[in-house]
Amino acid sequence: MDVRTRTLIATALALGIAAGPTAAGAAPAPAPASGAAAARVSAGAEAPPLYTSPPDAAALRKAIAGVGADNKDATAALVRVGGTSGRWSGGAGVADVRTGRKAFEEARFRAGSVTKTFTAAVVLQLAAEGKVDLDRPVQQYLQGLLPSGPGGFEPISVRQLLNYTSGIPAAEGPGDSFEAQYAHRFDVVDPHALIARAAARGPEFRPGERQHYLNIDYTVLGVLIEKLTGTSYEQALSARILRPLGLHRTSVPSPAENRIAGPHHHGYQAVAKPGGGTSLVDVTEWNSSSNWAAGDLISTTADLERFTEALFAGRVVPKAQLEEMFTVPAVTDFESGEDAVQTAGMKRFALADGTVVYGKTGSRFGYSTVIGGARDLSRTLVYSVNSTDAKGRDMNQVAYGIVAAAFARQS
Repeated sequence: MDVRTRTLIATALALGIAAGPTAAGAAPAPAPASGAAAARVSAGAEAPPLYTSPPDAAALRKAIAGVGADNKDATAALVRVGGTSGRWSGGAGVADVRTGRKAFEEARFRAGSVTKTFTAAVVLQLAAEGKVDLDRPVQQYLQGLLPSGPGGFEPISVRQLLNYTSGIPAAEGPGDSFEAQYAHRFDVVDPHALIARAAARGPEFRPGERQHYLNIDYTVLGVLIEKLTGTSYEQALSARILRPLGLHRTSVPSPAENRIAGPHHHGYQAVAKPGGGTSLVDVTEWNSSSNWAAGDLISTTADLERFTEALFAGRVVPKAQLEEMFTVPAVTDFESGEDAVQTAGMKRFALADGTVVYGKTGSRFGYSTVIGGARDLSRTLVYSVNSTDAKGRDMNQVAYGIVAAAFARQS
């Protein structure tokens, strides 16, 4: 194995691009930034771009080669690599394994937890406008939402919701297995009922002591957005981000909506057959109301690239508040015990060469998504991979290859 191959593998492993959400909490502790990355960490320091050469087109094409109906890892992949260092986009696979229709660039897909980045951006906009104080307890804004007193919740700041240090546990649901969730795929879940179920379990830890990456914090933030704006979460998101940025193909489905409106890629889950092997189950139609402000978004790679570039450039959230999205709390992860890596709506990734990038992963059955890049916008990455085991613990090999190729430095 040559040096370049080892570097690509180490990079992908450092990014922790695994299919399931559990992997986000189990990512390696971030390595200290070095070189240009370290210089940029210093307040006000100027540094050369982290990426100066264009994306490695050959490596990116190789990463998605073979994706399709017969690929064990993914039926389709759409990739956009951008930034000041150059651009590349490509796609492979099929939009529908039944008809064999080819994957297409404009396809819509479920973006999963990438929704959290949008939700955090709205909350930080409200903070910039003086409509919410990040240090103020959310209980003062949403009275009665979380029980207090013996066995109840201490004051939880809005910032602690944003960076997953609230201590609110996950709400109990139908179960973690695909079969259990598939049986309830059309259930309509009210966010207030979800919060009530979570709150009934009591706190996992005192606010600010640990970090536990869970959807429930962003469900509470969705309710907070509705309270502060006097509109629905969907209307607030549209008015504050989608329309101003021209993200015309991005939307949040209505609570009872099961389909992906408009041209889209089908999602599939590989399920074991009794006699051995696997078969693909179409999971495109699914009610995602239980994910809501934490994972309900439907989008395209072009829209997500536009959002990522605008966000990092300070055109979505004012720069003072934007720092929250690049700040990791000085606590340990609740599950792994290692240093926290999640920020407000994003995550800090340390590459094998010391370069630090920021972004967000998202997974729904049939769909895996990533947005992010270098903070200086010299390199960005957005992909949608129709993973056949999007919630699994093992690293998706197609995503692995895309990430390694996108962040490789050409000599």
